[in-house]
Amino acid sequence: MATWSYDELLEKNRRFLWNPFTQMKGYLEDEPLIIERGEGVKLYDVRGRAYYDGNASVWLNVHGHGHPKLNAAIREQLDQVAHSTLLGMSNVPALLLAEKLVQLTPERLQKVFYSDSGAEAVEIGLKMAYQYWKLRGRPEKQVFISMKNAYHGDTVGAVSVGGMDTFHTTFSGMLFPTLKVSYPYPYRFDGSPEACRQACLDELAEVLAEHGDKVAGLIVEPMVQGAGGMIMMPPGTLAEIEKLCRAHEVLLLIDEVATGFGRTGRLFACEHEAVQPDIMMVGKKLTGGYLPVAATLTSDEVYDAFYGEHHEGKTFYHGHSYTGNQLGCAVALANLALYEEERVLEHVAKASRHLAEWLEPMKALPHVGEVRQLGLMVGIELVKDKVTKEPHPWEEAIGARVCRRARELGLITRPLDHVVTFMPPLATPLADLQAMVGILEQAIREGTA
Repeated sequence: MATWSYDELLEKNRRFLWNPFTQMKGYLEDEPLIIERGEGVKLYDVRGRAYYDGNASVWLNVHGHGHPKLNAAIREQLDQVAHSTLLGMSNVPALLLAEKLVQLTPERLQKVFYSDSGAEAVEIGLKMAYQYWKLRGRPEKQVFISMKNAYHGDTVGAVSVGGMDTFHTTFSGMLFPTLKVSYPYPYRFDGSPEACRQACLDELAEVLAEHGDKVAGLIVEPMVQGAGGMIMMPPGTLAEIEKLCRAHEVLLLIDEVATGFGRTGRLFACEHEAVQPDIMMVGKKLTGGYLPVAATLTSDEVYDAFYGEHHEGKTFYHGHSYTGNQLGCAVALANLALYEEERVLEHVAKASRHLAEWLEPMKALPHVGEVRQLGLMVGIELVKDKVTKEPHPWEEAIGARVCRRARELGLITRPLDHVVTFMPPLATPLADLQAMVGILEQAIREGTA
């Protein structure tokens, strides 16, 4: 393999590559990182410098980089076959993984439909719900309820049920309309967390009372609204949302792409309140951070509505070229086996308790408004004025400034505007976790000074 200098690679980036979610002008002027390799919970750039992977390579790494058992699973499958289509046929790893996912997920979920990303999994869930009601003889149920400030991906359907103006407003003319309701945001609510919870539930109840007969489904990020700013639901909210959906015959779609596979301390966030989705989307950590495999799981009730003779026209016409890819499914199976072998959830529980202690001093910093944590999912909201909760002006890019300083100190993470996220690999050793928090605290002190 040829060896390239940093300057040569940066020029290739300038000439040929358009990075996602990136303003290229500022990126190219700011000595961007170019990663060469990874080992454990660290990434190494082409200049040889090491960085803690503080956002788990966009929230998806579980066991660290280069785990020998995950590497071996891919090599073993590669000796068999790399890919064959799932359209009209099947393959061994896809079948075994589907069985495993049904065993691990809430009891209501009995069927698995594969895709390549979380956004695609959301698209599939929306289309399933929409067609389901048509097949049930209820074509009037074609509207979706989604949450303000939500993020479900960047395809057109996923953006339609999203609610982040910064990301989505530009494309408003392309989107289908949805009914938007508030996601509880206690820090920005004038009242107690319980009052915030109740206000949001009352709002949802009112919308369902007026429009429920036309609503196909409600989609929600369970327990934590991720890209919206790591906003944590008050306890009991998700369970009440489920009850309201059941009362109005509305399918409940749970987006576990960010929260699933242990990030919040439970294997799936909906388990915190024993919620049973009708449709659930998973991705990110499914393959341990190795390959792009996502899945949409649904109930037998939904699946059975599509089951029939060819002439009945019930087929679900959706699919992707790499759906059920053998290499991805094989490494996903190895990843899920490691959850048991290495007791990942037990480690997350222990690490979460220590993390809460190490984060505590940050709450006293003058520009930290709130520190939010569930499991190994953390958001630190930065404010201009701690008393009034006045945010920093958007133009100051305060979150980006802090993350830039963290990078200089050896930690990679990304901001959500004025909220700094911290999402380390789930298997991060405690000593490394503590070191990451120390860097993050220093970056906040110096980046907000």
